[in-house]
Amino acid sequence: MFALSRMVSTTSRAAARRFDVRTMATMKTFKIYRYDPENGEKPRLDTYEVDLDDCGPMILDALIKIKNEKDTTLTFRRSCREGICGSCAMNINGNNTLACLCDIPKGTEDARIYPLAHLYVVKDLVPDMTNFYDQYKSIKPWLQTTNKKADNAEWYQSKADRQKLDGMYECILCACCSTSCPSYWWNPEKYLGPAVLMQAYRWVEDSRDEMTKARLEELNDSFKLFRCHTTMNCSKTCPKGLNPGKAVAHLKARVMESH
Repeated sequence: MFALSRMVSTTSRAAARRFDVRTMATMKTFKIYRYDPENGEKPRLDTYEVDLDDCGPMILDALIKIKNEKDTTLTFRRSCREGICGSCAMNINGNNTLACLCDIPKGTEDARIYPLAHLYVVKDLVPDMTNFYDQYKSIKPWLQTTNKKADNAEWYQSKADRQKLDGMYECILCACCSTSCPSYWWNPEKYLGPAVLMQAYRWVEDSRDEMTKARLEELNDSFKLFRCHTTMNCSKTCPKGLNPGKAVAHLKARVMESH
C-alpha cells in the first residue's frame, strides 16, 4: 500500500512538472510603454503576462487581449487589422512596424512596445499625428489640372505611365518611415519626411497632373526636401515593403533638373 501511494505521488509530481513547463512555454511577457500627460506622472513600462495558447499570433492580438482581460486603461489605435489603415503603427522591439502585421516573437525574450518615436504622445501608444497630416496636406495630394474634360470624361493614362506609380500609391501613411528618420527627428516642423515626400513624388510622376512645375518649385527648399541625408532607415522599416528613400532620391533629381 505504501509503495503504491509513493508511486502515485511520484507520478503526480512528474505530471505537475510537465504541466508547469508546458504552461511556462506558452506564457509571454509584454512590457508596454504607459504615459498619460494629463495625470502628471512620468512615463513607465507596465508588465503583462499573456498565454499564447489563448491568443492570436500577432502583436495586435496580444494588445487587444491585454486591454480586454487585464487592463482596460491601455490605449492604442487600431482599425482594419489587415495592414491597410496604418492605425496600429508602433515601435516593437526597436523596430517601427504595424502591430497587426507583426508576429509575436518566439522565445523567452520580453516583447517591448513603445509609441512611434519623436512624436508627442496623446496617451500610451497613441502618438499625435497632427503635424504629420498637416505636412501631407501641404503637398496637395490630389490631381491638379488646368484643363477641363468635357462631359466628365476620365483622364486617360497609359499602362506604362500607370506603372510609374507602383511602389508609391500603396503607402498607407502609417508614419513608420518618417519616425525612423533622424532628419525628421531633428527637424519635424520643417523637413517633410520620407512618407510625405514619397507621396509628393507620386504626384510629380503622375502623367495626368498638370502642376508638376509648381510642385517641384514648392519642394525646392533646403529643409522641406534636401534635409534628407539618405540614411535609408525609412526603406528598411516600411511594413509594406516600399522604398521611400529611392523615391526621395528621384524627387531630388527632378528638382535639380528643373533648374
